[in-house]
Order: sequence, then structure tokens, then C-alpha cells
Amino acid sequence: MTNVIRPAVAADLARIAEIIITNYRLNFYPIFRDDAFYFGVLTVPAQMEVYREALGSLWVYDDGVVKGVLHAEGQEVKKLFVEPVLQGQGIGAALLEFAVQNYSANTLWALEKNVRAIAFYERHGFHITEDRKPEEDTDEYLVRMARGK
Repeated sequence: MTNVIRPAVAADLARIAEIIITNYRLNFYPIFRDDAFYFGVLTVPAQMEVYREALGSLWVYDDGVVKGVLHAEGQEVKKLFVEPVLQGQGIGAALLEFAVQNYSANTLWALEKNVRAIAFYERHGFHITEDRKPEEDTDEYLVRMARGK
């Protein structure tokens, strides 16, 4: 099957939740160390409901299996995650390029300590701006990244 980026549908929600939860646990748990959140609140059923509300702005990379998810609104990439064992295969790049081409995406927020994500976005034309904001209920910061000037 050809690589396809398509609108997410309700039947994708469990897979989307799995991808997001796996990435959160691998990438953010080591920073935040919040057992109650990462292993209690962050569950597939709960995340399915969170993302059900965003279905109109969710896209999936599906070449027979949903391997990545993009949440884009306006010109902002809200979330972009790829199944961790499938990273490095161009899936994230395809989703980001889709957002740039179809949403004129030119901004996003990244966790300041998520150096892998920041490096990925920089390879794809984004740069860190001077804008920072605290990550809600933590001591960590998000940095705004933008394309262009």
C-alpha cells in the first residue's frame, strides 16, 4: 500500500492514544517523573476521549497500519508523534511536510529539554524563537519554534 496521510476517524483513536502514550512515557516521564500522571491518568481510554474532541484536526500516517499522528490547527502543529520503534523512517517528516503544505504550519511549541524533537524540527526548517512559557504545573519550559524569519 502507498504511504497515506489521511484524516483520523473514531476507529483510529485507540491507536492514536497508544502512540501518544508510548511517546510521552519514553520522552517525558524521565523529565517529569510523575507516576500518578504517566501510569494513572495517561491511559488509552482517557486519551481516546481527549483526542475524540480533536478529530477534525487530526491526521494519521497510515500505510496499512497507523504509524504516526499529527494534530494541526490553524498554522500551528499542536502534536506530532510517530510510533517510537518506527522513528527514523521518514514518517514524522512526511507528517510535518503535510502540515506545512496543507496548513501553512509555521509554529509549534516544544519542551525545552526535548532535544531530539527540537533537532528534528530544526532539520525541517523550524528554529527556536525567544518565546518561552512554563509547562503547566511543572518547573519546565516550552519553547516556541517557527519557520522562516
